Amino acid sequence: MISSNYPANSEIARLTARMLLEVNAIHFNSRNPFTLASGLPSPTYIDCRKLISYPRVRSTIIDFLTITVMRNVGFEFFDNIAGGETAGIPFAALVAERLGLPMSYIRKKPKGYGRNARIEGSIFESQNVLLVEDLTTDGGSKLSFVEAIRQTGAKCSHTAVIFYYDIFPETEKILGRKGITLHKLCTWWDVFEEAEKNDEFDSETLSEVREFLEQPRKWQEKKSK
Repeated sequence: MISSNYPANSEIARLTARMLLEVNAIHFNSRNPFTLASGLPSPTYIDCRKLISYPRVRSTIIDFLTITVMRNVGFEFFDNIAGGETAGIPFAALVAERLGLPMSYIRKKPKGYGRNARIEGSIFESQNVLLVEDLTTDGGSKLSFVEAIRQTGAKCSHTAVIFYYDIFPETEKILGRKGITLHKLCTWWDVFEEAEKNDEFDSETLSEVREFLEQPRKWQEKKSK
């Protein structure tokens, strides 16, 4: 169990952004945009998987994620911690360890052989399950994982992520309509502020990234032409 004596949420956001930049999990490229899973372009890319290779950063971020959930929801609310395949699995395991709770993970689709399982580990009826992931963009994958958890008879009304894009206004509305509350450590705006303050990228790149963050759909439409 971890101490409840941790920084305010605003400081947790700043420190998380600082750590993501320090381990090079943040990438900005305005001239050769990245292609997202949706097929759309983006001048930003984040790779939270890198965090597992940095023990001090990893430990601090997991402490932050755990205390954020405890503060927002309660200290004895959850019975099980579930990770989403694949990026959420290590983070869910670490949060479960902090809270002394069982851990399970949810496949994107049934295994396809053997038991044809979609859930690995044990989730029981009426348990309150926290879904842990590395990040969320529009919340789409969360809905699928939550549905799989609820099909067991368990309850899942909260998901916790290290990083939330926070540039698509429909995301939290989509989750909210399905009875899911999102908990996060930091957003692109926190990262941008920290990067700008510490001269992490040149002014041209930062200007392009700001334009994207302020109007992502418009920026993508322009770059897709």
